[in-house]
Amino acid sequence: MAGQSRVYTGTLMSRPENLPARAVRGDHEAFRQIFEEHHRSILRYIYAMVGRRDLAEELTQETFMGAYRNWGTLRDEAKLSMWLYGIARNVTRKHFHARRHEKNEVNTEDDQAVLAEPADAALPPEDNLLNHELRRVVRDALGRLDEDKRMVFTLKVLQFHSYEEIAMISGFSISKLKTDLHRAKIEMRRMIRPYLEVSDEVR
Repeated sequence: MAGQSRVYTGTLMSRPENLPARAVRGDHEAFRQIFEEHHRSILRYIYAMVGRRDLAEELTQETFMGAYRNWGTLRDEAKLSMWLYGIARNVTRKHFHARRHEKNEVNTEDDQAVLAEPADAALPPEDNLLNHELRRVVRDALGRLDEDKRMVFTLKVLQFHSYEEIAMISGFSISKLKTDLHRAKIEMRRMIRPYLEVSDEVR
């Protein structure tokens, strides 16, 4: 029974929901597992916000260092992902404020973009080219949205979060988020429509 108890305890300690508690106690392996589980989604979010792979990687590292320094502010372990997104949002906002004097437009010329998908070998070469071009057009359009619209479009449309989760991340009301998303979709459609019309003619 004692052996079974130790096995059961070990199993509980390895469950994902216990990782934050272990990290709070200084368990570096728990923090590594949290990083492995969440860093790609955080990287994709930050990349969508800043438009540069190298900068997104830097700000992702900064996000997790901020998490490591502030475990004590995590009140609900079940909301770890939303807490990390909140830190990532603050990190990106700090970045934008630091460069406020520059043109408020994201550079979206990174060919190594984490938002890009690999070419589909089942598609003809011209279709792969069109898909790649569409991703570039979408990234360019996303980079021209203002920060709030870009945030809600990224989290709702690209990463499938609920309005409740985005409200938790951003601190905005759901009504504001819905309004911003509606306007973001209108702007995105307006910017992407010329490309879609041209691609239809090509096909």
